[in-house]
Amino acid sequence: MDNIAFIIEDNEDISKIFSKAVEAAGFQSEIIYNGKTALSRLGQEAPLLVVLDMHLPEVNGEVLLDYIRSASHLKETKVIVATADSNLSQFHQNSANLVLEKPVTFSQMRDLAKRCKTAQLRKQ
Repeated sequence: MDNIAFIIEDNEDISKIFSKAVEAAGFQSEIIYNGKTALSRLGQEAPLLVVLDMHLPEVNGEVLLDYIRSASHLKETKVIVATADSNLSQFHQNSANLVLEKPVTFSQMRDLAKRCKTAQLRKQ
C-alpha cells in the first residue's frame, strides 16, 4: 500500500486545503473531483487514506464508502468523511474511521491524517 491519500471532494478550494493538510502529515495526495473518477481510481489503487465528501457529482460518497468497505484490496484504507450534512455524519460513523462536519480546518485535517498514518505504521 502506497503512502498516498485520495482527496475526494468536488469543491476546489476545500480539496486544495485538504490536499496540503495531508501532505503536511507525510502523504502524497491525489485530488479527485467526482465520484465516477474516484470509483475508477479506487479500483486501480489502494490508498492508505481517503478523505471523502458525501455529496459528489456522478457517484455519491455513500456508494464510494460502501465500495471501500467491501473491496478486499482496500481493507486497510482509512476513511475520513468530511461533510456539511450533520445527518450524514451521524449515519456514517460506523463505516468511516473518522467523521468530520465541515468546516474543517487545515490543522484539524493535518493532525487527523497524521493519526491515521501513525496507526497504519504501527500495524506494519
